Amino acid sequence: AAVSLGVGFAIACLFYQQEFNFVIEPMRAMLPKGQTLIYTEPTEALMLYVKIAVIAGILIASPGVMAQVWLFVAPGLYSHEKKMAIPFVLVSSLFFIAGAAFAHYYVFPLTFKFFGSFSSDSITFMPRIEPAFGLYMKLILIFGAIFQMPTVVALLARLGLVTARFMWRNFKYAFFAIFIIGAVLSPGTDPVGQIAMAGPMTVLYLISILFAW
Repeated sequence: AAVSLGVGFAIACLFYQQEFNFVIEPMRAMLPKGQTLIYTEPTEALMLYVKIAVIAGILIASPGVMAQVWLFVAPGLYSHEKKMAIPFVLVSSLFFIAGAAFAHYYVFPLTFKFFGSFSSDSITFMPRIEPAFGLYMKLILIFGAIFQMPTVVALLARLGLVTARFMWRNFKYAFFAIFIIGAVLSPGTDPVGQIAMAGPMTVLYLISILFAW
């Protein structure tokens, strides 16, 4: 898995400028006209490029990482269960990328706009790139992990550890737990981020029931 991440990072470094523009765009779009992000430390901008390459490298390496996860689990499975290897790697990778895309295009702009809405004549929103990207990175990784729910549930259902009937019968408890988890995992304390996290988790839970079925 570490080798996969290293190769992914190396590939991502070749396209760092395109990746930088892609990441910065939703941040820049939420700022007032003519305003830009700022940095106050000498190494801050350089480290931003490195961190963006790390995130892109994780996305590129996700099939290799998921393959290693499968190889870790596979020795404990029967031969007919091992046939799930390719579907598991493909589906888990696609869901991780889908979660990251959802955070990039929807959740982060919504959260960033909410924080910027408190500007007034007395205070001006001038975000630094370090904390802004820190928020972005947390959302990308959290939603990438959250979107693994259907894949994990499908695997557990295949092993006989959960059933669609059990999940549907306990939906009201799961719904309550999802909003608590959303509040805990949300990088900010804002209700917008918590709802933006709990909503997709509820939909993913319902999709997971279908996967289990």
